[in-house]
Amino acid sequence: MSETIDRAEIARDFHQAVNMTAAALEKWLATEHSRAVGDSHLPGGDGGESTGHKSGRRIIELLHKKQAELTDDDLAHMRKVTGYVHRHIAQRPAGDVGETKWRYSLMNWGHDPLK
Repeated sequence: MSETIDRAEIARDFHQAVNMTAAALEKWLATEHSRAVGDSHLPGGDGGESTGHKSGRRIIELLHKKQAELTDDDLAHMRKVTGYVHRHIAQRPAGDVGETKWRYSLMNWGHDPLK
């Protein structure tokens, strides 16, 4: 498979996994719910910005780029985001997920499971 096809496939998978717009994600990341979830808030975490929140800021940048502008580092992050979203969706808890840390964490990664 050529590099062009790989790049296109990575971008396509990313845009399927990330179902929030850059504006919606930016607005979400400014909320207290967004900042309250993630690995920095677990026992032993440093209490700073979580991995997901930091990733969300990077996702906003990626959503503003044209495919031809994407670097190898960008593509690696896009694959990471796609993998995280797919793994996390598979762990969906039972019941209403509207106001859960599970949903909030996914939203930090650009995916709202209620969309």
